[in-house]
Amino acid sequence: MWDIGVNTWVWTSPLTDDGLAALAPRVREWGFDVIELPVEQPGDWDPRRAADLLAELNLGATVCLVMPPGRELVAADTVAETQDYLRHVVDVAAIVGSPVAAGPAYSSVGRTWRIDDRPRVYRELRANLRPVVEYAAQRGVRIAVEPLNRYETSLLNTVDQALEALDGLPAEGCGLALDTYHLNIEEAAPVKAVLAAGARIAHVQVCANDRGTPGRDHQDWPALLGALGDAGYRGPLCIESFTPDNAAIATAASIWRPLADSPDALAVEGLAFLHAAAAALTR
Repeated sequence: MWDIGVNTWVWTSPLTDDGLAALAPRVREWGFDVIELPVEQPGDWDPRRAADLLAELNLGATVCLVMPPGRELVAADTVAETQDYLRHVVDVAAIVGSPVAAGPAYSSVGRTWRIDDRPRVYRELRANLRPVVEYAAQRGVRIAVEPLNRYETSLLNTVDQALEALDGLPAEGCGLALDTYHLNIEEAAPVKAVLAAGARIAHVQVCANDRGTPGRDHQDWPALLGALGDAGYRGPLCIESFTPDNAAIATAASIWRPLADSPDALAVEGLAFLHAAAAALTR
């Protein structure tokens, strides 16, 4: 029912041309259909070189955006620069053939504040995101906006909040990115949240509830995957976890211990689990 992908953050950050050249053939050999490519800083890796490599391997791509301090679409004086960055990510996605540019396209990760007038802030977000969404739609890419947990943002934590914030933005250029890690923290009923997102789901990232190997956790995977199927989602399921070896990314994602025996084991065991879980739904 779904292609299975894996984010290069499982092994390395930031992604580079040499890093991708080493990882992509292994990812394809293991049986993944898709590799997820973060754009931390423009120029970290060459999208045209990546497109050629992935075409040789018959490996699909998804692209995720990154929001460090300073990238903001609300209540900040860096909106124009953030819009430029997001348009760059859209261009990268178009070059490598990714249907989405996924991530928290609204505020930097770790920025939290008490929001007294949420409707006003959502209006500001829509106004500042709209030109990027329209730019993306013209290039056949959707901005997949990802709600994050309460420790990483105070702006969009739940599917309902994200649907409210994006209401009125064109669906062809804008949808939701759902991450099972954040769903597990913020949604009282993750299955209901997936069904509520429905056709607005543009991308899905998966991992265990502790950010480790999918299936080695307490999540109700049959129910969750069944809800994605009922919602009509047919895009890839991309394993997203993080290497503890990079200090910056480990701190940002609060990765204080290894999440599996090795990054390779996390990817390979997660792939096997997701294949089996998806196959069980069709029996």
